[in-house]
Amino acid sequence: MGFAAACNQILDIATRENCWNTTKLHHLSYYSVKGETGLKANHVCQAIRRVIGNSKLTKKIHKFRPTSISLDIRTFKYVQESQTVGITLKSGRVQFDLSIGGYQIALLRGQTLTSATLNKTRQGDYYINFVVELDTPPTGKTPKVIGVDLGRRTIAVTNTGKDWSGEQIKAVRDKYSKVRSSIQSKCTKSAKRLLRRLSGKEARFQKNVNHTISKQLVAEAKELNASLVFEDLKGINKNLNKQPRSKTERRRSNSWAFFQLRTFITYKAAIIGVPVILVPPAYTSQTCHKCLHVHPIKGQSYRNGKSFKCGHCGYVGDADHNASNMISLLGAVVIQPESSTLFCSLNILS
Repeated sequence: MGFAAACNQILDIATRENCWNTTKLHHLSYYSVKGETGLKANHVCQAIRRVIGNSKLTKKIHKFRPTSISLDIRTFKYVQESQTVGITLKSGRVQFDLSIGGYQIALLRGQTLTSATLNKTRQGDYYINFVVELDTPPTGKTPKVIGVDLGRRTIAVTNTGKDWSGEQIKAVRDKYSKVRSSIQSKCTKSAKRLLRRLSGKEARFQKNVNHTISKQLVAEAKELNASLVFEDLKGINKNLNKQPRSKTERRRSNSWAFFQLRTFITYKAAIIGVPVILVPPAYTSQTCHKCLHVHPIKGQSYRNGKSFKCGHCGYVGDADHNASNMISLLGAVVIQPESSTLFCSLNILS
């Protein structure tokens, strides 16, 4: 309760003074918040960082609820021998017994813990999430690259011939959407509780699929000693939403978490030393990877559903596979610029 109250007081001060700089906000709020809430100095500092961090992630910040506390190395201590954790609270240092499995114990063994978050669930259970600092191998140059084309019909397609279909995923998401629509028409407390449960279940399903795909992609890149290359799709939903589409198509395109998938891939790749490269998405689906001819002209058919046909060299193939090959070529230029193969031959007329 005290940490959430401190966050809300700091948020009020930041909003009133229009101050979103950590150092300046510290000088404005530290002593007053510490005196009114009775929190330890480090907890007040963590509350200030929590407010600033949330302001950078969301456009509109709502009031903080008493669900979690941010901890740094000075406010908690993990004891490996006894499997306990000491946490500094308002009343002082308190020891808690950890109830974790052998897998988690093995992950924590010998690691340097930098920070943690103490969470409280709706059922009143407490969980602590540790942040572990890992030594990651350096990511050097590699002659091989794996281009990955992300999409809705097929979640991911690589230029090595692997793909992950999105048909089952689309069916599951459509099912959840229909159930939500049916429940939302009933304005009862039980209906609201059911909506929260469905939301959590759908999020876990999405997270599990993204974890599975990211793990397999990174494992293939490690096996081939290759880099992973993706299109930089930041802001793509804004551009898509400007186009006239049905409500169903808008929901389908906005519901899948491609950013989450890329985040999972990035941290998994960093742990084992696989480079991840982002390239501009312009014309990757409209360029033939065989002759590098671009087909942006309206009326010139270069893609029909899943099929790609080049009107210049006659290449015919899967559109997503063609795009992944183009992404791979762009990635090779980025990681090995001295040996670029993307160039045009000019015929100079005298």
